[in-house]
Amino acid sequence: MNGKVFKAFKSLMQALFIIITIIVASELVGLHHPWASLTNAWISGPVGTRWLCQVGHAKEKAPLVIEDYRSTNELFVKLFDYFWNPAQELWSLPYGFKGSELLLAKVLAQAVDHRLPDDIQKLSCRTCVVVGNGNTLRNSSLGKLINQHDIVIRLNDAPVKGYEQDVGNKTTMRLFYPESAFFDPEEEDPDTLLVLIPFKPDDLRWLKELLYNDKRIMKGFWKIPPLLWNVDPTKLRILHPYFLNETTVKLLKITPVPLAHQLKLKNKEKPTHPTTGLIAITMALHYCDMVYVAGFGYPGLNDTQVPIHYYETRTIKSMEDSEHNITREGDILKQLADIGAINYLKNIS
Repeated sequence: MNGKVFKAFKSLMQALFIIITIIVASELVGLHHPWASLTNAWISGPVGTRWLCQVGHAKEKAPLVIEDYRSTNELFVKLFDYFWNPAQELWSLPYGFKGSELLLAKVLAQAVDHRLPDDIQKLSCRTCVVVGNGNTLRNSSLGKLINQHDIVIRLNDAPVKGYEQDVGNKTTMRLFYPESAFFDPEEEDPDTLLVLIPFKPDDLRWLKELLYNDKRIMKGFWKIPPLLWNVDPTKLRILHPYFLNETTVKLLKITPVPLAHQLKLKNKEKPTHPTTGLIAITMALHYCDMVYVAGFGYPGLNDTQVPIHYYETRTIKSMEDSEHNITREGDILKQLADIGAINYLKNIS
């Protein structure tokens, strides 16, 4: 190598070092550079208290599995969607709000906000982790890694208190439905958004009764939901049914059947519904730049002694009459992981 070539090579290496140093420093102070993905070939995982983010990664990968995919910043229902846009009125719950407009209006009159926090919205690149409830989280020591993501999504009534080392203690949003609302809102991070997935009109009615302190009507639930619920209405959101449609039709490949039609079916075969976890992953793939998952997967059908959740002792036997196709969902998660649309969070220490 002659002197001129060596000098040019040295200058190039110095320039690359400076670029990488700037990117890493920006991550340490909480900034996402649009060109930060240049370093992903050399650096993966957390830097300081943040997680490196590759802009548009999910947007690039998700269309390989989700037909007619489109990213969106609109996750939650707002009144405008259903009272000034007739095209949204074609479906009843759980795929739309046809026939439930009055209930929806009353709920949104109390829980009027449909936005995400400004500090999340302004990020140029968002990393998300969907924390499942699986037993694989037990003794995983993933808590610190989970906390380092911009958005931490939790499911149903899975507890945080007492399990922080394995599941972290940061919660950006918690997706739930009435029968799974047995978590204490006062134990949540005060900034946590509580996101209702309404599967049936009774779910909206339940929330309306709590918000207005109306007489509780307990009919219509497979499990009696909480009768008292001390929740800040400004932290309530209603998940847009678009994501249930995307999960059901494009991932599970199921023709959607509204609840009213399900009740009229002559055969007694239970319909198949996506799990809260798969709905959450679908939502994350439409909003986040990078999607990680932890705590997903069920024990084998013959592993009857292994708990299905990290916080309780129920086993796979309890899923025998489930309306979820956990085998199909497992295949979908593998497919998403194989193409890099989602990444399983692992503790490499």
